[in-house]
Amino acid sequence: MSNQPRVVKVLAALLISMTVGAFVLMALGNNPPSAGPFCLSAYYRLGSVDQVIQSKACQAPRRWNGIEIFFSGTKRGSLQQPAGAVDMSCHFVICNGVGAGDGEIQASEQWQKQWSIQPSRTWQGSDKTIRICLIGDGVNTLPTNYQLKRLETLLEALCRKFAISADSVYLPRDCQ
Repeated sequence: MSNQPRVVKVLAALLISMTVGAFVLMALGNNPPSAGPFCLSAYYRLGSVDQVIQSKACQAPRRWNGIEIFFSGTKRGSLQQPAGAVDMSCHFVICNGVGAGDGEIQASEQWQKQWSIQPSRTWQGSDKTIRICLIGDGVNTLPTNYQLKRLETLLEALCRKFAISADSVYLPRDCQ
């Protein structure tokens, strides 16, 4: 029983520190601390990939059999604000934070209507190929960590949903 005053002091200090911590968090509200070297709060603000791959048109299980990823060839851009000579002949755009949120996946009207993309400057697939545009050029403007993580998540979701094998995913020459 000689430890009883010490236990009371420790419990009181714990209660005070938890109360102060709760007040600090309530004061911050929806404004998290600024991002450090890596901050998950910005990543989790992005929309769900499962919601992004939904479309207005019926999605038949065998509609798609391949995926092609290519770079936009620009430093910035999005579906709403294409920059320069961005090839917007794609089903999805993964933004790099310049023009739209870093890692933000935007579904095009072609995806919403489940339309095929007509061949353009780079083309590896057929009319059953899903095209994904990474904003950047792959040389001077490399993909961000968020872009790569979101690309991986998008590929997993599309391959799972449409039973696309890993052999049918075409990466840019710079990434192979």
